[in-house]
Amino acid sequence: MNKKRYNILALIFGTVVVNYLDRTNISVAASAMSESLELTTVQMGLIFSAFGWTYVALQIPGGIIVDKIRLRFLYAAMLFLWSIATLLQGFVNSFAVLLGLRASIGVFEAPSYPANNAIVTKWFPEEERASAIAIYTSGQFIGLAFLFPVLAWVQDKVGWRGLLIVSGVLGIIWSIVWYLFYRDPDQHKTVSKEELEKIGEGGALIVDEEKQKQPKFNWADLLEAFKYRKLWGIYLGQFCLGSVSIFFLTWFPTYLVEYRGLDFIKSGFLASIPFLAAFVGVLLSGFTSDYLIKKGYSKEFSRKTPVLCGMLLSVAIIGANFTDSTFFIILFLTIAFFGNGLASITWVFVSLTAPKHMIGLVGGVFNLIGGLSAVVVPVVIGVLVKEGDFSPALYFIGAMTILGFLSFLFIVGKVKRIEIN
Repeated sequence: MNKKRYNILALIFGTVVVNYLDRTNISVAASAMSESLELTTVQMGLIFSAFGWTYVALQIPGGIIVDKIRLRFLYAAMLFLWSIATLLQGFVNSFAVLLGLRASIGVFEAPSYPANNAIVTKWFPEEERASAIAIYTSGQFIGLAFLFPVLAWVQDKVGWRGLLIVSGVLGIIWSIVWYLFYRDPDQHKTVSKEELEKIGEGGALIVDEEKQKQPKFNWADLLEAFKYRKLWGIYLGQFCLGSVSIFFLTWFPTYLVEYRGLDFIKSGFLASIPFLAAFVGVLLSGFTSDYLIKKGYSKEFSRKTPVLCGMLLSVAIIGANFTDSTFFIILFLTIAFFGNGLASITWVFVSLTAPKHMIGLVGGVFNLIGGLSAVVVPVVIGVLVKEGDFSPALYFIGAMTILGFLSFLFIVGKVKRIEIN
């Protein structure tokens, strides 16, 4: 049997790598950039969070767009535009222009994760969905695990400006690859009838007629996305999960270099270790969750257990406050990010609980509230560390992981699709 869905999954994986490359290359460039442009820690916090302002603000419109526009065209356009904005960062000479370009990347990346979830919902049966989500989500970790030392090396050779230009060029190339090779199931000429039947019978939303039957968007749909306790549970949990991720995607290299005194090149290699752990965590989570489903365990147990265990492990980030040993600092941060990876299959809750005609919209709201962490956390950390002590920031991140654990445990409730009459 042909398995074209795995080719599609490889495309999403590559796109997630590019997505996170363009979100986080600025964290590698931050130390040299702040010195070159004479930026304060508070200004760097604003630069780190500028992406999140527009990314969050456009999640609901982005989710609506995902429900209405063919993903082949939408994703190619998004990739091209955010890559252009990334490239242009290499030419900035002022705080204001840099802030604007970072915000524009958030505009063009806004529909990306609702789109990823919609693609997996179209292409994969429910019993394979957590694994598929884990695989593409792992792209953000494995890509950065290998890219951090590479990005540090590139910056060492061509400077922070060259780093951003190279990143933008890679994204432009990938936008062409996406357009050439992606198709929805109903438009894919080489997918077999057997595979379409398998994924359709397994709960995948593959038929274009489903889209044609959907009612046009109205404000009642938006109200439905905020109406249910289980949705609020996953929204809040995603915010807390994102708080850990955002620390690693923004302040982490600066923490190692400026607050722990590590050499820049060495910090690039050490920074890759927690990302490798997160990669292992997210794959372990996805495949374990699907395995438990296939063995007959309930959706509550199978989907929630990895997430809850992961949120608890992420509390280990606080341990870095109690040691000056580089080994133990990296160990505590690695355990925390492994836990973050273990908890990172939360998109499966959107796929399994959102009303069928609102997958993109609920995904947009989910990513909006989760994405608020990208707005709040970098600025909060920038304020907390302005006196030169990073420990309050790590306590703050640890508190967020505990809140996320409680949200998934007590608020989400039974994992089942919401039916709207």
